[in-house]
Amino acid sequence: MMASSSSTERHSRGLPTLTRLGLLRGLSVPFGRLIGLVMLLLLAAFAWLTPHLSTAEPYRQDLMATLLPPGSEHWLGTDHLGRSLLARLADAVRLSMGLALLSVASAAIPGILFGIVAGWRGGWCDRLLSTLADCILALPGLLLVLMLAAIAPGNFWTLYVGIALVLWVEYFRVVRAATQTLAASPQVQASRLLGFGRWYIIRRHLWPELAPQVMTLAAFGAATAILAVSSLGFVSIGLKPPTAELGLMMTELFPYYQEAPWALAQPVIVLFLLVLSFQLLAGSEPK
Repeated sequence: MMASSSSTERHSRGLPTLTRLGLLRGLSVPFGRLIGLVMLLLLAAFAWLTPHLSTAEPYRQDLMATLLPPGSEHWLGTDHLGRSLLARLADAVRLSMGLALLSVASAAIPGILFGIVAGWRGGWCDRLLSTLADCILALPGLLLVLMLAAIAPGNFWTLYVGIALVLWVEYFRVVRAATQTLAASPQVQASRLLGFGRWYIIRRHLWPELAPQVMTLAAFGAATAILAVSSLGFVSIGLKPPTAELGLMMTELFPYYQEAPWALAQPVIVLFLLVLSFQLLAGSEPK
């Protein structure tokens, strides 16, 4: 009896532990998303801490120290003009992440608002906003960015505006479709019958359902923005020298790939890691 009683006590003491573990498992972050978040935080730390931990400057030239391999003086080596690759990569990551976050925020806010208004109100408002979105989609996104970049070559703000104009349509279409479905759901209809206002319904019913989709779109949008800026820089249409930008760095270092392959590989690897981190962060949770 004593043994049975002690085993029962041990079992009862173990139940809360199993419950806690189950809760933790339910709240755990998917492995791929966790890896993406860690990679993104490490890249952000590299970009923002390097200027404080290193005396190297991204634009200071030293023609007596060109294409140096990584060493104690220059941790990641130098480029064809003797500039520190460590400082330039950190500066390029800051620029890419800043532009991506700014473009995503500028696209998400109007896209979400217009999508909710179109899906909620319907009628002429829905038709007008949908027609506007279709007009934007009718023009290829890259062509739109190129047109704006041609107006003011090498200008950061034209790239930002072009990318934001391309990205907002995705938020609009997803949010509009989800809002139309949710607006006809029983819980929203019940809230309306009980006299709750639209802001309460949006906060209580719509946003919890929209948030995961919006966060996924934001992560994909950030990766798209980074790739767009790098692609334009690689073909010498985006930002101009001596700006430290990943695509532009590849173009500048490409003629020296035989002499210094490690120098060309660095911006390629950093761009790959940046895009991969956002792609992993956008991954859906396993069912």
